[in-house]
Amino acid sequence: MPILLAILLLVLFFLNLFVGSAEIPAAEIYKVLTGQSDNDVFKIIILDNRLPQAVTALLAGAALAVSGLIMQTVFANPLAGPSVLGISSAASLGVAVVTFLFSTVFMDFNSTVSVIIGSLMGSAAVLALLVALSEILKNNLTLLIAGIMISYLSGAAVTVLNFFGTEQSVKNFTVWNMGSFAGVTLNEIPVFAIVVTVFCAAAFLTVKPLNLLLLGENYAQNLGVNPARTKTILLLLAGVLVSAVTAHCGPVAFIGLAVPHVARMVLKTSNHKRILPASIYIGACIALMCNILCILPGDFGVLPLNAVTPVFGVPVVLWILSHRKRMKNI
Repeated sequence: MPILLAILLLVLFFLNLFVGSAEIPAAEIYKVLTGQSDNDVFKIIILDNRLPQAVTALLAGAALAVSGLIMQTVFANPLAGPSVLGISSAASLGVAVVTFLFSTVFMDFNSTVSVIIGSLMGSAAVLALLVALSEILKNNLTLLIAGIMISYLSGAAVTVLNFFGTEQSVKNFTVWNMGSFAGVTLNEIPVFAIVVTVFCAAAFLTVKPLNLLLLGENYAQNLGVNPARTKTILLLLAGVLVSAVTAHCGPVAFIGLAVPHVARMVLKTSNHKRILPASIYIGACIALMCNILCILPGDFGVLPLNAVTPVFGVPVVLWILSHRKRMKNI
């Protein structure tokens, strides 16, 4: 199975370089990637557009899948995901504040940098709040509901800012809120890749506590795991991954929610030792597929990312709802 997923990942990655409004032969793509091409136009299309987009999709899909898996285990809820806890909504609020309230301050400032700063500030604030609440609210369901309430409050604040914002600022925010893997340049990818790689690697160190949490907090505590401290660490891991993706790609829906369930269905197990790497592969594959669907219209434009992700996410959610009585472990 890992070999098949790796092959699928490579195929989808190459398709992301091949598919687009401009037709580029596979041989030319190989020459561009190996530095043998003399065609400047092909170099610009591949190196400045398609390659960063494909790498961003791969990293974002992996990060969202890991964060979704962690949240579903921590909250013992199959419908828990990055957007449920309000992290994505708070990141959107941070961007809205930057876009609407401080447009004059950032007028001459790099717009990408300002969006990343706003997103990270919003997500960091709600992440700190969730960590503090996790120490007070010991019940998983109560903490999950608190996250949902934070999401509603963030959404309400964004609505107010939209109401008072200028036409251009509202348009800019709306476009960002639709999600896209095309906003990360080749120069920005190294930092994004380091953050995602480090925190996904750190998630592998939490496999044993995650498996113990599946058996119940009391059982985990009897085996030497501190549930409160473990949950705080896991929430920080998931929160940083979601924050990084949202800052660079906007609030991406459904991937974090759906991918862990796809991994469970494929492997027919809830063992995180197998589910975690499978989720990374599947998350990257689904994100790459979504990106291909976004750019398929070609000359007619590019579809918003969040117009495509429900194609994969909604059937999985419906499956969860129809089989919820059979789901003993998540």
